[in-house]
Amino acid sequence: MPVTPDLMYGSLLFSLVGMAALAFFYLRRRRVPLWSLFVWSLLIFLVPFLGPFLVILARPGKWKMSETAP
Repeated sequence: MPVTPDLMYGSLLFSLVGMAALAFFYLRRRRVPLWSLFVWSLLIFLVPFLGPFLVILARPGKWKMSETAP
């Protein structure tokens, strides 16, 4: 099966959306102030390939406490 430009574009778009979703799920589990959440979210979208990795590596905020923790 030959790789068409449409298939390559679709794969690129799928990977960008997937990385952004992973970074958002990571941010959701952190306790981050609203303004900081906005800045990190802008980074995810403005720096498409590097942004999600930077958000996860920077570890913004603190972990949210689980209700099941003793």
